[in-house]
Amino acid sequence: MEFRSQNLKTTRSLSLGRFHISEDYGFLLPNPLEELPDHYRPWMEIANKLPHLIESHQLRAQVNKMLLLNCQFLRSYQEQRLAHLVLSFIIMGYVWRGETQPIEVLPRNLAPLFVEVSRNLELLPILVHSDLVLTKWITRNPERPLDIRNLDTSVLFTGGENLHGFILVAVLVEKAVVYGVKALIQAVNAVLQPSDSLFQALQLRLSIQDITGTSGQMHDYVDPDIFYAVIQIFLSGWKDNPAMPVVIYEGVSTEPLKYSGGSAAQSTVLHAFNGFLGIRHSKESADFLLRMRDYMPPSYKAFIEEIQPAPSLRNHILFSGNGPFLTSYNQCVEALAELRSYHITVVTKYLITATAKAKGRRPSHLPVPPQALEERGTGGTAVLSFLKNVRNKTLEAILPQSG
Repeated sequence: MEFRSQNLKTTRSLSLGRFHISEDYGFLLPNPLEELPDHYRPWMEIANKLPHLIESHQLRAQVNKMLLLNCQFLRSYQEQRLAHLVLSFIIMGYVWRGETQPIEVLPRNLAPLFVEVSRNLELLPILVHSDLVLTKWITRNPERPLDIRNLDTSVLFTGGENLHGFILVAVLVEKAVVYGVKALIQAVNAVLQPSDSLFQALQLRLSIQDITGTSGQMHDYVDPDIFYAVIQIFLSGWKDNPAMPVVIYEGVSTEPLKYSGGSAAQSTVLHAFNGFLGIRHSKESADFLLRMRDYMPPSYKAFIEEIQPAPSLRNHILFSGNGPFLTSYNQCVEALAELRSYHITVVTKYLITATAKAKGRRPSHLPVPPQALEERGTGGTAVLSFLKNVRNKTLEAILPQSG
């Protein structure tokens, strides 16, 4: 299905259902599948043994002798999402750690199928945030609350419990987004059709603060040394990445195809908050964030594009002269800046400090990531300078108090 943005001035209202956003789970895919139809058993057998195949350097040999399958038996949307997840994990393992060095050609029995599944979903043929997080959660007991003890994941790389924790904390962050997205919808509609609900909707700062608090569980479940040495390589793409200059998708193109790796910048919610609050980033940061939208499910990208042309909340509050509205707006911006600052703290711990520690203790039993990946995010940016720039531009959106 193709989603096209409409002008909010004529639409006059915004709803979650129009963009396939769940009332209960937000951007998470409700009830994701754990198994594909039997025709795809060769994919699932490799995916379920992925950590062992990577560690034993058998993955490439297993993939190279895999039968060429047909995508026509993927009938439901959820089956296609799981297929994209499974193939993306196999491909990232194949490229980065199939044996000892990255490989620059994806085989003919895998690449065209992955591209076909990606086209059907209007996603790009690489591991994206919607694979790693939005499609990858399983509830152990549907009757219990959705907390980390009641969650599990399906396919994994190496990294064991650390990768498990990294993914599940990200799932909980996406679950924490639900209230904020509902408040955002309410606020956009309140600006379009002025009502007393705007002040209540501006309490979305509480959701932003909840996202920050939930993110803090990363420190409990993910070892920085394991993330840096073992996990991050599998999330890295082959665009703006000096560690992997080219990747050929055999049977698709004779020219290299360049895609960024999975990144938090591919999460829809921060783009939506930016648009709603009127945050204006520098050209370089804005260009990168705009490109990250291409890695989102198309309905989520359309959601962002629907919010941006809405009548400006910032201008509405600035010219309303309403002091409580202005204070609430500024509290939302400050909460978003605090979330950005927290992200800087996490990146410093899990990438910058971990890099320095790894250099100081070599030789080590842990793998040594390519030097070119030092201080780079999985999306390909010089991550610390990017995040600081984004945080500082967020702070610039704070409105001056009158009087």
